[in-house]
Amino acid sequence: MQVIVFEDEQVSRFLPLVGLKPVYGLYSGAMSLQERFMAAASGRVGLTWHLRSHIAPWFSEMNRDSTVNTLFEEDILLLNGRLVCDERVIGLAFGDLLQPGHALILDGSLVACRLRAADLPQGGKPLPDVIDGLALAGSMSCSEGSGFLMIGNLWDPVALHPLLMQRDRALFALGRHEGALHPSAVLVNPEAISISKGATVMAGAVLDATDGFIHIGEGAVVEPQSVLMQNVVLAPGSRAKIGAKIYSNVFVGAAAKAGGEIEDSLIEPFANKQHDGFLGHSYISAWCNLGAATNTSDLKNNYSKVGLTVGGRQMQTGLQFLGLLMGEHSKCAIGSLFNTGTVVGTSANIFGAGMPPKFVPSFSWGNGHPVFEACRVDNALETARRVMERRRIAMSPAYEAMFRRAASLEPFPGATM
Repeated sequence: MQVIVFEDEQVSRFLPLVGLKPVYGLYSGAMSLQERFMAAASGRVGLTWHLRSHIAPWFSEMNRDSTVNTLFEEDILLLNGRLVCDERVIGLAFGDLLQPGHALILDGSLVACRLRAADLPQGGKPLPDVIDGLALAGSMSCSEGSGFLMIGNLWDPVALHPLLMQRDRALFALGRHEGALHPSAVLVNPEAISISKGATVMAGAVLDATDGFIHIGEGAVVEPQSVLMQNVVLAPGSRAKIGAKIYSNVFVGAAAKAGGEIEDSLIEPFANKQHDGFLGHSYISAWCNLGAATNTSDLKNNYSKVGLTVGGRQMQTGLQFLGLLMGEHSKCAIGSLFNTGTVVGTSANIFGAGMPPKFVPSFSWGNGHPVFEACRVDNALETARRVMERRRIAMSPAYEAMFRRAASLEPFPGATM
């Protein structure tokens, strides 16, 4: 049986955060949804991947041993890429838990189904960009699933983050301190702290795990006088900058930089938030840069629930705390201010006085007062190339093609492609 993790018809709900990655590339807790699938399946189930065609070549480059958008067996198990994978999800690949022709539905979405390759649209040759899970389930015997966790909204990676950080605590060898620890650094409740081999904790840093846990990944650096507490994960090669205040469920991705005050937020790999300023209940995608003294609001003055605006569509999150959701390769100037529930698209460049609107289109410039200006994709691409080169990563032709295609799929009105 071939097990395929797929993108469904709901993927557009997660734009702009998934403009340059599959939906299972989103992070929540201490890892991405893709990494959860891989960790749960490791050594037991071979996974193959389905995703939108313009992302597939780059994804294949980054996952060279993986099968992408290809069928090689007749018996197929589809697993929704929006699932937070656990033992129960992977268990669907074993035995007779899911019979051929049967589907599991949760809250109006297809969780998983087992079918023949010939039953896929066009017989799966080629696989469509997104698989319409509900349409597929309409021809199958369906039952309502329970006990599965699946993201359904743009803000869910932030909303689920505290819960998943608690789950992920078990992943780390807490109490083991193998890295370089300066004698003046302070560890509070060291049994709940892990410092990996090759990591460095510098002079005067405070790691306080009284009310949670702290993990410092291999090669990560905690600079002098930084304070980390209440569930913090620094991924390999990341850096907590001098004097940082990082607390209450914060994930800092590989090779990312984190400084200032950060609370209940996710920072993807290679992002840069290294200066003073507050970031709360936010999601910062890869290759973003927040200028010095950037501040986000994550709580409304009247304490009401936070709403979002995405492309003119109004949405109620039901959350009291929600800050900034920023797509890949976006950046903001020094002193930038963001309102509660602000969504910034892919490769936006925000600068100028005042607070921008709560929705910043992809591939736009300015601060929206009176309007945003369109960014030429060639200029945006050249900036992205320079940013990646600074981290010693060369932009491949596949990445460039994906970037250009994303610009055509999420164009700013009037943009020149």
